[in-house]
Amino acid sequence: MNKPALLVLEDGTAFHGVSIGADGCSVGEVVFNTALTGYQEILSDPSYARQIVTLTYPHIATSVPMPKTTNRRKYSPAAW
Repeated sequence: MNKPALLVLEDGTAFHGVSIGADGCSVGEVVFNTALTGYQEILSDPSYARQIVTLTYPHIATSVPMPKTTNRRKYSPAAW
């Protein structure tokens, strides 16, 4: 079931949408990644800590990394 979601930027601009992931709140810098491959590395890279990662390739957003293919057990971004 989709739940309402809200993205509020530092300047107060608000974007309303629906959540398709886990429930919760997150705070971080919104960053974009346009890579077509390598999303497992992006999501396990500690340099993305405290960032909200937006993957722009449409098929990546519909799949989840398999536990055996990730470098770390815990994902690093604040949200994705």
